[in-house]
Amino acid sequence: MSLRRQGSQILVHMSTIKTLPLILSALFLQFCSSEPQQPNVLFIAVDDLRPELACYGADYIHSPNMDKLADQGFLFTNHYVSVPTCGASRFSLLTGNYPVSTVQVGNEAIHKDISGKPETEIPESFVHHLRRNGYYTVGIGKVSHYVDGLLYGYTDSIGSEYEMPHSWDEMLFDNGKWGTGWNAFFGYADGSKRQSMKRQVKPYEGADVGDNGYPDGLSTQLAIKKLRELVANDGSPDADQENQAQVKKPFFLAVGYFKPHLPFNSPKKYWDLYDESEIPLSPFPELPENVHKASLHGSGEFNGYQLGDEKASLNAPVSDEYARKLRHAYAACVSYIDAQIGILMNELEELNLDDNTHVIIWGDHGWHLGDQMVWGKHTIFDYATRSTLIIRPRTKDQRPKTNDQSISYVVGTVDLYPTIMELCGIEMPYAGDGESMMPLMYNPEMDTWKNATFSYFRKGISLRTERYRLTKYFRNQEPVIELYDHNNDPYESKNIAQDNPEITDSLMRIWEKGNTGLYSSK
Repeated sequence: MSLRRQGSQILVHMSTIKTLPLILSALFLQFCSSEPQQPNVLFIAVDDLRPELACYGADYIHSPNMDKLADQGFLFTNHYVSVPTCGASRFSLLTGNYPVSTVQVGNEAIHKDISGKPETEIPESFVHHLRRNGYYTVGIGKVSHYVDGLLYGYTDSIGSEYEMPHSWDEMLFDNGKWGTGWNAFFGYADGSKRQSMKRQVKPYEGADVGDNGYPDGLSTQLAIKKLRELVANDGSPDADQENQAQVKKPFFLAVGYFKPHLPFNSPKKYWDLYDESEIPLSPFPELPENVHKASLHGSGEFNGYQLGDEKASLNAPVSDEYARKLRHAYAACVSYIDAQIGILMNELEELNLDDNTHVIIWGDHGWHLGDQMVWGKHTIFDYATRSTLIIRPRTKDQRPKTNDQSISYVVGTVDLYPTIMELCGIEMPYAGDGESMMPLMYNPEMDTWKNATFSYFRKGISLRTERYRLTKYFRNQEPVIELYDHNNDPYESKNIAQDNPEITDSLMRIWEKGNTGLYSSK
């Protein structure tokens, strides 16, 4: 199913009008052109954003802007990433494929499989494919794994090699007072960063600064500047007022926000939205039954912040007091990013781009907030693999007729590539592992959807259906198969595989479809 392309429209800004002939020329081109205008795409990637938003039922979270987009568009309540770590999840997003090698489940997946290779007929990413099909592509912040799209280490000076050299017309970032992208990623309001402080820092901060006191505010301002340039130049940075009508291009603008990734730093005004005493604790802060600890982990990334009030482990939970503080910090970061998204959406409306721009919000994975005794991602339980996905189509005619158009079918990050192509009216360059979600958006009662997806990590492959999660690990520690019934156990508190051999065997036949050869039993 394809969306009907809308007729061409000319965006006229008084600041760019100098002559009447220019107006007449633009109008002439509008009415004489037989080519319909392709939609723009604003793609927002949010690091570590689990579905902890009001529109997902977390009523205590202040997320009015993302909630509004969910009301105007489609809220996917069962979206799962392919790999619960940043770089590998983004590799799967950009290529539309599940991992087939151990490289592709690590943070260096894009670097090792894409960077430095010559351009070929096979696109390196869906962004590359959009660019080859007439889109002007701009990335700001952490869209791929490296926070500014340039390859260099945490403590290195800024690099010059692009992580995805053929995908972007422009890759931008404002380093602000932190000096480099990685410094900003792990930065604090005073300009310090985790690296220079040798990890002698807290995993949270709520400084009394404005939105631009942290890097994500600067990314928003850079995105606004670029949107204005794209409108003024009709998608071409070299266009001038005399030829802009002839070079009109749709744009793909991706903005990658850092928060709520650790450290949980955000301006104080977002902390002040919450009463810490009322922050809910995890509904299941315990180890699941019949599960080996190898399926989980000791919260190493979190514990690396040496000045944290307490350390986390699988032996004992952190105190309720500290858990509330951390969950408060996470919530404040979510509200901070929600405010940035609101600023972007206001700018789209001010520039009259709102009715020709698809907006997509995607979380690269979830995050255990003390759930199952873990603080972090890097598991293949629901808390780490389930993430936010909201798609707001461009025109009101393409948006749901009612608010709360939630889609409960199970979808995966691999499904975004073909979905974006269909939204933009572009053919897929190859058959990836995903399917377009457009039929679900416009026929939510359909009964032919695959309704299953796969996630990979910790030497395990996990199948998620609407009701069940079945995971098989390639390891020596028993048990190697886990089964959770989400109808009766939404928190995955008890592995019931041994007690339900028939269900396990039936699901294993579906699980085999996701066995890419990534792991072996040896």
